[in-house]
Amino acid sequence: MIKIADNGVGMSPEVKQRVFDHLFTTKPVGKGTGLGLAIARQIVVEGHGGSLSCTSELGQGTEFIIQIST
Repeated sequence: MIKIADNGVGMSPEVKQRVFDHLFTTKPVGKGTGLGLAIARQIVVEGHGGSLSCTSELGQGTEFIIQIST
């Protein structure tokens, strides 16, 4: 298990619900592709049979959890 956390502004429930969607980005047009977390999820889940999850609360930061079983 790998946990990556920050103490930033966190995500709204609407953003959190879509964060792993293909082509979803919160960046302005032309500044982001929306591929990073979708590809990460594909590699972890489909490539290695693991899981990639996210917990986040506005004003409290965000944590991503990667789990891969052997």
